[in-house]
Order: sequence, then structure tokens, then C-alpha cells
Amino acid sequence: QVQLVESGGGLVQPGGSLRLSCVASTSIFSIYTMGWYRQAPGKQRELVAHITSDRITNYADSVKDRFTISRDNAKNTLFLQMNSLKPEYTAVYYCNAVGSGLQPFFGSWGHGTQVPVSS
Repeated sequence: QVQLVESGGGLVQPGGSLRLSCVASTSIFSIYTMGWYRQAPGKQRELVAHITSDRITNYADSVKDRFTISRDNAKNTLFLQMNSLKPEYTAVYYCNAVGSGLQPFFGSWGHGTQVPVSS
């Protein structure tokens, strides 16, 4: 079982910035495409950004001009830099490997990190 630990969330004002981190326990972290998912209140979990082992990045249209995903394979860590935050981005953010059909690959989720965007 892979452990995933998200951190970096917290209250932020609209227009503000935040950097999220995710540490994964797997020894072969570098081979996985990794992604950030979010779940807003009353909505289903959605993939917002992912990055391949070759560091090719992809973003949902709603965040592509504001978010930057990156990774540090030496530290088994995934990052999400979030700028120009909007209230509708309020959600719990989770990380996971991304498999077929952009579905989460690891069998278990971490606890996520809460990002409330509010003035």
C-alpha cells in the first residue's frame, strides 16, 4: 500500500497564492504519472493537473493559466503552485498516480489538504 501525505493547504484570499506538497512512499515514484485531484463541497472529485515521468504537464481548462504542477523525484514529492486563486477553487486537494482514462491508480487516498478561498 502506498502512503500519500498532502500538505500546504490553508485559508487564502481570492487572488492569493498557495503551494501544495504531496509525499508518496513508493520506491518507484519516478515512473508514475502523478496528479492533483480536488473535491469541492457537494461535487465529485476531479483531476485538475497531472505530470508524466518525462515532466509533461496537463491542466484542466479551469486552472491552466493559474496552476503549475511539478515534481521532485529525489524526494518522492509532487507540488502544485496555485496562483490567482478564485473562490470556486475551494476544495480538498488530493494527490494520486494517474492511470488509464486519467483515473486514480493507487488503491488508497491520503487525507487531502483543505484549501478554502475566501475573503
